[in-house]
Amino acid sequence: MTTSSSKRGHLIVFEGLDRSGKSTQCERLVEYLQSQGQKVEHARFPNRSTVIGQMINNYLTGTSQQEDHAIHLLFSANRWEAAEKIKSSIESGTTVVIDRYYYSGCVYSAAKRNPTMDLAWCRHMEVGLPRPDLCLFLDITAEKAAIRRGFGTERYEKQEMQDRVRELFAEMRTHPDEEEDIVVIDAGGTVEQVEAAIQTTVKRRLGEVEAESRPLRFIQPW
Repeated sequence: MTTSSSKRGHLIVFEGLDRSGKSTQCERLVEYLQSQGQKVEHARFPNRSTVIGQMINNYLTGTSQQEDHAIHLLFSANRWEAAEKIKSSIESGTTVVIDRYYYSGCVYSAAKRNPTMDLAWCRHMEVGLPRPDLCLFLDITAEKAAIRRGFGTERYEKQEMQDRVRELFAEMRTHPDEEEDIVVIDAGGTVEQVEAAIQTTVKRRLGEVEAESRPLRFIQPW
């Protein structure tokens, strides 16, 4: 976990349905950690600024079509092209906070019900990516999320899709390799209530990681 001069940073991921408050809480946590004197980088996936990200953006906005397996591989490649930067930042002592990571990549693809794309198949491409120290799953039903802010117009922002995604997140959380990392946060409260719950969880979990001198881990096969 440490070099001769400094501790490594941490990898914290936010997950949840669309309109669950991920982006807001992600930004608030970044500001909080910075206020505590930590070096922090903020990222989100998909990263639409890269060539691969632009292809994903065209798919999500409906201006292009992609075969199910092909678009899944593009989402995965979008994470892989950032993997070395994430690893280097953490090893240099910077905490990286990410809005969506491989969990979303798996459940959104599996939610399409393509018989050759179950969770295990979708997750296989992520093996070797940096493994989060903590994944905060902001839990809210699709109905409540829609009432709160309404879904957008992108390809996956449909209530039926969101319902299936929530089911698959629950299934993914039961697997031993994911259960340890994921903490469910009730996202139905006020912004301030959710923020307080997140800060409490982050302080506890990262304290445990440091107490154990846990090195940066990488995603392993199921």
